[in-house]
Amino acid sequence: MEFFFHCLQTTLVAAEFPGGVVIGADSRTSTGTYVANRVSNKITRITDSVYCCRSGSAADTQALADIVSYRMAMHEIEMGRPAAVRTVANTFREMCYQYRDDLMAGILCAGYDRTHGGQIYSLPIGGMMVRQKVASGGSGSTYIYGYLDSNYKPDFTAEQCVDFIRKGVSLAIHRDGSSGGVCRVAIITANGVERRTFTGDQLFVPQ
Repeated sequence: MEFFFHCLQTTLVAAEFPGGVVIGADSRTSTGTYVANRVSNKITRITDSVYCCRSGSAADTQALADIVSYRMAMHEIEMGRPAAVRTVANTFREMCYQYRDDLMAGILCAGYDRTHGGQIYSLPIGGMMVRQKVASGGSGSTYIYGYLDSNYKPDFTAEQCVDFIRKGVSLAIHRDGSSGGVCRVAIITANGVERRTFTGDQLFVPQ
C-alpha cells in the first residue's frame, strides 16, 4: 500500500527593507501529485512581531511552529519583553538540527525587533541558519534566483518590497507545478503586521 503525506512543495520569498521585512508565499499544498489544498496559509505567526514561512511536510512544520510559538510565549513572560527575531530563529534552528533525521522542514523566519530592526533568517532542511537580506525557499525558489538577485534593492520602500515579493512568487507559480493558488504577503514593521492576499487576477504574468 502506498501512503502520501501533505507536502508544502512551495515558494517562499522574504526581503528586508529600511524599517521592516516583507514575507510572501503561495498557497498550494499537495499530496503526491494531488492538490490537497489550493488556499493554505503558509505564513504562520510565532510572536506579535515574528512570523515564519513553512516548506516541507505540512504536519512537521505546523507542529514545529506551534512548539516554537509556545516556547516564545513563555520566554516573553519570563523576560518581560518581546522575543528578539534571532532568539526565535535560534529556537527553530535548535529543533530542526536536533530532529534533523525525523523532520522535513524548511523555514524562513522573519520579523522586527527594536534592537536590530527587520531581519530574515533562512533555515533549510537539516538545521543550518543564516541571516539574509533576501531569501527564498521551497521547490519554486530554483526558478527565481535570477529574478531575486537582479531586482532586489536594499533601499526599497515597503510597497516596492511588496511588489518585488508578489512578482517573485508569481514567476515561481508560473513555472513550478508544485506552487500555485494565491500569493499571501505579510509586512512586518515597528507598527505591527499587515497581511495581504493577491488572487489570480492580481498576480504578475510574465510576457
